[in-house]
Amino acid sequence: MSELLLAQALTKKFQSKTALHELNLSVRRSEVVCLLGANGAGKTTTINLFLGFLKPTTGAAYVDGLEVSSNLDEVRKKIAYVPEQVSLYPSLTGLENLDYFVKLSGKKKQPHESYLRELLGRVGLDQIVANNRVKSYSKGMRQKIGLAISLAKDAKALLLDEPLSGLDPSAANEFSNLLRGLADNGTAVLMATHDLFRAKEISDRIGIMKSGCLVQELSPDGMDQASLEEIYLEQMRNSDETSG
Repeated sequence: MSELLLAQALTKKFQSKTALHELNLSVRRSEVVCLLGANGAGKTTTINLFLGFLKPTTGAAYVDGLEVSSNLDEVRKKIAYVPEQVSLYPSLTGLENLDYFVKLSGKKKQPHESYLRELLGRVGLDQIVANNRVKSYSKGMRQKIGLAISLAKDAKALLLDEPLSGLDPSAANEFSNLLRGLADNGTAVLMATHDLFRAKEISDRIGIMKSGCLVQELSPDGMDQASLEEIYLEQMRNSDETSG
């Protein structure tokens, strides 16, 4: 299976509400796919189904050929996750947090400090900052620790839920470039975001979601920012007209 992430008719219902309806989506090796949509469109539900946080009502999610809900332990060895707010221990340094979470991930070989510092360097955290307690970190710095944890896992697929929310433009640009670099080295990246500009800059494909459905999938190649914004707003207007 060439797709590292695959959804086939993936559906999730919460009682009478359909949060996700028959999603068909794939993310291949070295590919970045961004999901755009308003709150409640189904982006986070999609991420949570791939992570195994939720079980599908019907359909299936696959990671590297393994159906998620029936192979959860194996699947979680292959994926990494960066949420909107990375939860770290504020009284520990960045280096200590990375060391703790790498050990928690179940890697048999204990990491050397030099290796951990190399990972932090790869995500743009310098040695001085790595020795500071996390309570002094900006959100962008915390997100970088999340990426370093993903690197340490050597994950085949990286899932992110609104990781750019609250970042200043410089931090968002730096983080986006790091994601593109991970993809270029073979990682499959699926990111839910509201940031149209960053989605256009780093994505191979963009999916627009509304009301639990993937309503349009497109390539940003050759598309300017204004065109993407108009397509997105048109889909949102169609949603408003339908619901009205």
